[in-house]
Amino acid sequence: MSALKSSGNGCGVAWNGDISLEASSSMHTGDLEYLFLTEPVLFSVSVGENIAYGLPDDNFSKEDVIRAAKAANAHDFIISLPQGYDTQVGERGGLLSGGQRQRIAIARALLKDAPILVLDEATSALDTVSERLVQDALNLLMKGRTTLVIAHRLSTVQNAHQIALCSDGKISEMGLIFSCWQRRRVYMHHWLDTTTCI
Repeated sequence: MSALKSSGNGCGVAWNGDISLEASSSMHTGDLEYLFLTEPVLFSVSVGENIAYGLPDDNFSKEDVIRAAKAANAHDFIISLPQGYDTQVGERGGLLSGGQRQRIAIARALLKDAPILVLDEATSALDTVSERLVQDALNLLMKGRTTLVIAHRLSTVQNAHQIALCSDGKISEMGLIFSCWQRRRVYMHHWLDTTTCI
């Protein structure tokens, strides 16, 4: 459905061949996008090192890391850790909760500042309180970025410019959330199923 593809002088994103976003030839594909998964990838290093992971040392300061953590709703829990930003997170971030790991990953994405963001079920494994904190941080992260959101929870995509509802491996509805609501069909059924479970 959507693909990051190389073209002659750069790379681009195509949505069913209708939308094309070109990047300059000096950009690497990795600079264009940030993939955000259900279970974020954290390393057995400190909180601060996890936030700054993948960036050259001369591209950020400790203040940049703290600013990103504050924007990701992570700063308050980080400073309550035994060594704050120097606290080791354990293998795969195992010493942190799921919501804390997600907010560390959001801070990393904010620091990287990639123009294209891919969110794959970013809030699906969280409790209600963590989901709200993560969703608030994601809303900030998505501003000014092309974002592809893959989600089962409709609350995650309610502010999207365009949505595509997939059913049985095919797109069954596509458009603005309001127009899909008006057309009802599968989307309405899915919305009612989801909202009655909340």
